[in-house]
Amino acid sequence: MNSIRRTRSQPSAVVSGAARSGVRPPGGRGAVSSPAGRFEKLARETIDDGWFQDDREPDLPRTEVTEERAGRILSFNDSPDVPFDRAINPYRGCEHGCTYCFARPTHAWLGLSPGLDFETRLRAKVNAAERLRAELAAPGYRCEPVNIGSATDAYQPIERERRITRGILEVLAECSHPLTIVTKSALVERDIDLLAPMARRGLASVHVSLASLDPDLARAWEPRAAAPWRRLRTIRRLADAGIPVGVAVAPVVPFLNEPELESVLEQARDAGATSAFYTVLRLPHELREVFVDWLRSVHPDRAARIMNRLGDMRPAAAGRERRLNDPRFFHRMKGQGAWAELLRLRYDLAIRRLGLNRDRLVLRTDLFVPPERKRAGRAFAEPEAQQAQGSLF
Repeated sequence: MNSIRRTRSQPSAVVSGAARSGVRPPGGRGAVSSPAGRFEKLARETIDDGWFQDDREPDLPRTEVTEERAGRILSFNDSPDVPFDRAINPYRGCEHGCTYCFARPTHAWLGLSPGLDFETRLRAKVNAAERLRAELAAPGYRCEPVNIGSATDAYQPIERERRITRGILEVLAECSHPLTIVTKSALVERDIDLLAPMARRGLASVHVSLASLDPDLARAWEPRAAAPWRRLRTIRRLADAGIPVGVAVAPVVPFLNEPELESVLEQARDAGATSAFYTVLRLPHELREVFVDWLRSVHPDRAARIMNRLGDMRPAAAGRERRLNDPRFFHRMKGQGAWAELLRLRYDLAIRRLGLNRDRLVLRTDLFVPPERKRAGRAFAEPEAQQAQGSLF
């Protein structure tokens, strides 16, 4: 096999060899392709030149974790259609491998593919707790609830060993800082000992992401996430511990998991969820190619129908080509048009019937106590002191 390089161009239609051949990714991965990032000037393409003959099975893609020391750990936004203005993401990339993840295009900033690289080449922010302590201690810091896992899941498999999210929670608990969590992992149960006391003081809530009850679909498009039944058990255990828990039906994809909308909400309510929200699939940047390749590979019989309906929910201006992503606030997560309105009506009726239409929980901010600034500063001074001491001998 040989690799050739060519000048990268944006194709008008999203088609790849992986999708055409109907292959499935090995090793429980989600993406079937590795599109180049949008900032790359060259694209690499593997071709068979007839010189290499090997009948062995290709190596399974392994997870590689690179340690990263973050300059800042709190990221701020002013988006009017999200209920928080700050977030923490302990990891870049996500081993869950969800084919629909809107965070995939962020891997392009690292010079990596939003496809398989996003779920196999991860970055761990090993100094997250240290940086958080310093930022909370800043004189001008104003306390508001922080969301953990808004982009990549803070409880993805590597968290079992890395425990970066655990360290973040310990700092927030120490400071009585309010937090919200969105996850599709049962690993969040590990931290009930921290979350339950915070919840009793009005400082914590959790949303469990559950897009489908179908184990086959979940295994195909969320290959390394917890099974649907396991997430329902997580909702029950969080609720039993007194932690306010909601369900995130996200994303909703027409003709794929959309028929399950009411069933998912009902099962989550029965498990203990008291609130809910949903989003419609959006396909920014390279995610369009990643998702369409997967869809044509796994569901070739309805791929065109699904993509056409998604296009109907993202209407373009007159005279312009239909799009699959609308970045405008208040449109990007719900869509527009008759099909989007029908979905909204179904959701509204379901949450009203199930009692999930409560207002979003307002967390307390008046209990916040900044960490000691001396302690935060010492965390950075000690390595320098140790280095200086070491240079003397």
